[in-house]
Amino acid sequence: MSGHLTVSDLSVSFGGFKAVNGLNLTIGKGELRCLIGPNGAGKTTALDLICGKTKPTGGSIQYRGQELARLEEYKIARAGVGRKFQVPSVFRQLTVRENLEVAYCRRTGVFSNLFHLNRGVDAEALESLAEFVDMADELNTPAAYLSHGQTQWLEIGLLLAQECELILLDEPTAGMTVQETQKTANICNRLKGKNTIIVVEHDMGFVREIGDIISVMHQGSLLAEGTAVEVSANPQVKEVYLGSVGIGHA
Repeated sequence: MSGHLTVSDLSVSFGGFKAVNGLNLTIGKGELRCLIGPNGAGKTTALDLICGKTKPTGGSIQYRGQELARLEEYKIARAGVGRKFQVPSVFRQLTVRENLEVAYCRRTGVFSNLFHLNRGVDAEALESLAEFVDMADELNTPAAYLSHGQTQWLEIGLLLAQECELILLDEPTAGMTVQETQKTANICNRLKGKNTIIVVEHDMGFVREIGDIISVMHQGSLLAEGTAVEVSANPQVKEVYLGSVGIGHA
């Protein structure tokens, strides 16, 4: 069955090193897929390839029937693909409201938004979106004064404001408190079904909270796929995660 996003035999080499090596993934519309694996497995590079930051040396990336593998990065963004990098890209000097307003102005109008907005900045819809990402009380706060967790949630809000239907999150909970991680899990779970999401994450507790299907990468390829219970019990996965340490501490 073809997916909403289908990655086929995707590869990229850097100076002879195959960072991604024949990767195959099929992700359904509205699915939240977690991508896990040991350091150097190629997870972040896979996101780089999907969003166009890195060009593949081989393979195909089909999204909503469109081939992305050879497109420029801005055209991939225009097709509805949004990427949240590990380093936030908010405007620190602007307030949360102003950041969201800037993001709305970048919209392409290709998708009907999560909140069915018309083009232009609708104050009520903007506040609904801020509420959705737990930022309603911070609309007038300059982004420079936000906590680490709040900055991450604002970034997710910016992707939604730009009508990104496919959202790529790279280690969204890195450096978060337990409470912030839980809030992030809640936001991700509320996005499911409305948006298609790929999350690269090391925190297996978080992965179990949000991921229905987990794809395990190793040496640039897909090693295993299944529920958290299935991949945790997989002997190959256990071996890759250094046996006794176990996937639970990955």
